[in-house]
Amino acid sequence: MASSQPWNDQRVEEIIGNLLRAGVLLSAFVVLFGGIIYLARHGDSPANYRVFQGEPSELKSVTGILHYAFALRGRGIIQLGLLLLIATPVARVAFSIFGFAAEKDRMYVVFTIIVLAILLYSLFGPSIML
Repeated sequence: MASSQPWNDQRVEEIIGNLLRAGVLLSAFVVLFGGIIYLARHGDSPANYRVFQGEPSELKSVTGILHYAFALRGRGIIQLGLLLLIATPVARVAFSIFGFAAEKDRMYVVFTIIVLAILLYSLFGPSIML
């Protein structure tokens, strides 16, 4: 059954606000969960501040992050939470396209598609535009 509320600016703003809140809360809980797992496993390890050690190369790709997260490794879950945090505003822009289309506001649909394309290009680089 379709919603009885008409698509207007206020309804779109409410949905977008809820989407942003849900995305931030979800990512915060995922990062917290990953932090708890990481500290439970590595909390007693001494920190070495003389040599900088970045993330393992496996955690620099989405597939590697998902692999680590599904293996319940703390670093992978934390990185997954950060990916969710980055994806939240991108999802907001993507939803805005549907909201503006439902309002039949073609000009804003075009502008929002351009913004989404720029966002995706900045995240994934030239490989997404092939």
